Amino acid sequence: MPSPKEIVNVMMASDYFSQWLGIEVLDITEGNCRLKMQIKKDMLNGFGIAHGGIAYSFADSALAFASNSYGQKAVSIETSISHLVSLVENDVILAEVVQQSNSHKIAIYTIDIIHAITLKKVALFKGTVYKTDKNW
Repeated sequence: MPSPKEIVNVMMASDYFSQWLGIEVLDITEGNCRLKMQIKKDMLNGFGIAHGGIAYSFADSALAFASNSYGQKAVSIETSISHLVSLVENDVILAEVVQQSNSHKIAIYTIDIIHAITLKKVALFKGTVYKTDKNW
């Protein structure tokens, strides 16, 4: 069975959106991961702050990597996000995943999006995944 790092490497190789986001995998273990990325100018909305979809997409990638890290292919079935603090160009953010529950077919995760300098939480994400019968 491939390791969590090997699985994420395979996923990232064809995950062009996560590549465009500039996601860096800092740590990956079964059920957990830690990511880093920087807010770029082309991620800003008309208010000059990061589009809400950026933090959402960052957290969604973290969910995908953590939930697939066991070697069983998993897909999200429900997600939500709460934005707490605005992000601006050049802000660096971290995604920290915590697995809340893990059953035969369903797993639930929370992801904190944290400003890398101030360490303030900027968004809270929750995701539920369905674990398929397919393996990596």
